[in-house]
Amino acid sequence: MKVLVATEKPFAAEAVEGIKKEVEAAGHELVLLEKYTEKAQLLAAVKDADALIVRSDKVDSEVFDAAKQLKIVVRAGAGYDNIDLAAATAHHVVAENTPGQNSNAVAELVFGLLVFAVRNFYNGKSGSELKGKRLGILAFGNVGRNVARIAKGFGMEVCAYDAFCPTAAIETAGVRACASVDELFRSSDIVSLHIPATPETLKSIDYRTVNLLPKGGILINTARKEVINEPELLKLLAERTDLKYITDIKPDADVDFQQFEGRYFSTPKKMGAQTAEANINAGIAAAKQINTFFADGCTTYQVNK
Repeated sequence: MKVLVATEKPFAAEAVEGIKKEVEAAGHELVLLEKYTEKAQLLAAVKDADALIVRSDKVDSEVFDAAKQLKIVVRAGAGYDNIDLAAATAHHVVAENTPGQNSNAVAELVFGLLVFAVRNFYNGKSGSELKGKRLGILAFGNVGRNVARIAKGFGMEVCAYDAFCPTAAIETAGVRACASVDELFRSSDIVSLHIPATPETLKSIDYRTVNLLPKGGILINTARKEVINEPELLKLLAERTDLKYITDIKPDADVDFQQFEGRYFSTPKKMGAQTAEANINAGIAAAKQINTFFADGCTTYQVNK
C-alpha cells in the first residue's frame, strides 16, 4: 500500500523517520509531500495513495474525489475538523484521529499561560498564585485529565463537567464532578475549555455563560476558537473589567480583543500540540493505526460513520 504523508507544516525529522520505519516494516511504501504551497499539489499526490496522514491540512470533498484509491485518512492529532467527515463517508474512506498523543503538551501550555496571566503578563506588578484557586475543566477527555493532574501539583481545587463522561469516572480521578456547565462556571475562579467544535458547542461559550464566573475570573481556551461567541465575549469584557481571556487560538476579532490590554492574550498561532514529543507521538501513532487497519481492518479510532 502507498501511504502519503501530506503536510504543509512538516513533521519533525525524527517523527518522519519514525513514521517511515513503521510503514516500511509493515511492507508498505511511504511518500512525502512536505511544505506544499498549492492545493493542486495535494490533489496530484493523493491520486494513487491508499492511505493519507495529515496534520492541520484540509481534506475536503475535492481531495476525496481525486483520491480514487484512498481507503483511510488519519489526522495526526486529537482535533479532526479539518477533515470533511461526510465526504469521507460518501467516498467509503475511514477517517481517524490520534487521541491522547498531544494531551500532555496542551495541558502544560494551559499552565504556562495561566502562570503568565495571574502574574499580570510579567509586567513587574504584583500578581497572584494558582495555589488554592478553583479550576473548572470543561470536558474531561485526555487533555482535561492531564490538566487535572497538573493542577493538583499546583495545589488547586479541581472540578469538571463533561456531558459524555460518567460522574464516577471524573470522581475516580480525584476531581469533583459538576452537574452542569453553569455550575462549573459559577464555582470556578478559572475555567479551562477542552470541548470540540461540534454543532452543539459552536458559540456556546457566550455572554451569559462566562458572566457566571466570579469576580476576577479567567477563561482559558486551548480547544477551538469556534466554541467562543466572540461578539458576546467582547461585550462582557467591556462591561466586566475584572475578567481575563487567555487563548492559544487567535480570535477572528483579535484586533478588537486587544483593546483589553492586561486582560487578554493570544499566542500568534495555535501551539498547544507544538512540542517535539507531541509531534513525534502523533505521527508514529498515525502510522501504527494505518498498519493495523491494513493488517486486520482495525478502526478503533474512526471518527466518521
